[in-house]
Amino acid sequence: MTTTQAESAAPSDALSGLPARLPGVLRRRLHPDPTVRRLAGITMVNTVGNGLSLSVAVLFFTRVLGLSAAQLGVGMTAAGLCGVVASVPAGRAADRWGARRVLVALVAVEAVGTAGYALVHSYPAFVALACAVAAVDRGSSAVRNALYAEVLPADSRVAGRAYLRVVTNVGICVGTGLGAIALQLDTRSVYLTAILADAVSYVAVAVLFHRLPAAMGPTSAEPSVKTGAANPSDPADEGVKQGRRRNPALRDGPFLLVTALCSVLGLQFAVLEVGVPLWIVQQTDAPRITVAGALIVNTLMVITLQVRATRGTEERTAAARACRRAGLVLAASCLVVALAHGLPGILAAVVALVGIALQSLAEVMGQAGGWALSYDLAGERDHGAYQGVFNAGTAAALMAGPALVSTAVIGFGLVGWAVLGAVLAAAGLAMGPAVRWAGQRELRLAAG
Repeated sequence: MTTTQAESAAPSDALSGLPARLPGVLRRRLHPDPTVRRLAGITMVNTVGNGLSLSVAVLFFTRVLGLSAAQLGVGMTAAGLCGVVASVPAGRAADRWGARRVLVALVAVEAVGTAGYALVHSYPAFVALACAVAAVDRGSSAVRNALYAEVLPADSRVAGRAYLRVVTNVGICVGTGLGAIALQLDTRSVYLTAILADAVSYVAVAVLFHRLPAAMGPTSAEPSVKTGAANPSDPADEGVKQGRRRNPALRDGPFLLVTALCSVLGLQFAVLEVGVPLWIVQQTDAPRITVAGALIVNTLMVITLQVRATRGTEERTAAARACRRAGLVLAASCLVVALAHGLPGILAAVVALVGIALQSLAEVMGQAGGWALSYDLAGERDHGAYQGVFNAGTAAALMAGPALVSTAVIGFGLVGWAVLGAVLAAAGLAMGPAVRWAGQRELRLAAG
């Protein structure tokens, strides 16, 4: 969909007239594409609710529901596994019934599931509900990415996603601030209110997605971007011919390899959320407030640099280079963070924050490159299938990352950090050959 089409498709969009009514400084922050502005509004509502509930979730589950730390850990691990499994079928459902329709249904179910935590009174019920909520959450993430491919022009999808990621960070910050108030009040009713407020935000998001103009993506008769012409050998075309019984993404070797490599690079999130806090508190003399400082540095750098990092990544070889640089910078960040061990307190804090700054720089590069490749290698068909598989890889990294980092990295100290850095660097360096393999495969399919 072009910008002109988006404008004509949503003349009643409340955001379309918003820029003229805002002060100049705010007006310059808004995205020029009304479709992206609409998606940004939806993202803001969603992430403020998420930030609020994430801030209080652990205390809600342990103090209000009465779960032990071990029970919570097992339940969330099971939920994470359900999220991995749910991504692929959710993506296929988007291809079959339409991304917007499936997304509205999933978000509505997530609203009900989130509200359901207020009614949980047993551990089995908690595990079952957590698994259901995680499944629809990861499934909706895959479908949302497919929706972006449908409603945004191909040459601006990655930049659009970068803008939305900035909005995500802002929304999480706002929600976390509200969560801090709830934590300070520290009562059962306040925690319940925070969880229910998140559920209400999902209801609002479902309504807003329902009102989003219908996607105007390419039809099956249009040429494939990957080959430049309708190609009977293209995996997407095979999926159409076979009634979409088979998932083309699962038969696309280069795409699966790229997905796996991006998942390895995604371990950086476990490093930030689990590895660095544990390392600072247990293995350095840095003040504990450094943990909060690390999160602030990461958030500010992502907000500042994510859109800029997407520039020039539209072409797949450039996207692969971005991933390669990300892997190498991540390796350097691991070594720098490791060097904080044994240093005096303030110096250890400074070194750790420098390592976080490097990791944040790598994060914005790796995300930009990964988004570009996930769309480019899929072509213009079966976005749900490809985004479902790609999202499953991301979900797997998010599930396995914390345990891996807390045991295999923190448990082995400097050696653990060095090995992790080598793995991340190898993943980045392997992205170029993987993308070249994808190009060779497409040429063979076009010739055959």
